[in-house]
Amino acid sequence: MTVLDILTYPDERLKQVSLPVVSFDKKLKDFISALEQTMDAGPGGVGIAAPQVNKLLKIIIVDVSPMANTAKKRKRRFKSSNHGRLILINPEIVSVSGAEVAREGCSSVPDYTANVERPKLITVRAMTAHQEVKNIECEGFEARAVLHEIDHLDGKLFLDRIISTRELFRRKVYS
Repeated sequence: MTVLDILTYPDERLKQVSLPVVSFDKKLKDFISALEQTMDAGPGGVGIAAPQVNKLLKIIIVDVSPMANTAKKRKRRFKSSNHGRLILINPEIVSVSGAEVAREGCSSVPDYTANVERPKLITVRAMTAHQEVKNIECEGFEARAVLHEIDHLDGKLFLDRIISTRELFRRKVYS
């Protein structure tokens, strides 16, 4: 199992802009596997982006299934699409609509969460590891997670999106 080190704020490398993936080879597949293992080893996150592990490539992974399963067990409505594990290479936002404010956290900013306004519905175009181009419509929490990870590709953190420091909260520690 390969678990990569996650860069944390205020590391300047998190502000760098990623490059498009151009080579779809075994090296890329091995990196994606390591990125998945890193996400799975973390404390319950629903996404990860290559720049968070100091690889400046446009690759994100999002999987909101754990949140959907938790909501189902607690008999709560999960206001989100759920496409399962999405591995998106060179993702581009095609369209956005609506807006809502909700709390976000990040493994690269482990001590804080914040309220951030994001679109409720998005369409994203991306490639798969097999070089297939797909358009995926996401809503609710899944849309938020995809946008959050795409921000990493542009050198942005959720901290860059908060309107006021009153919207920033010290993360609760769970044992």
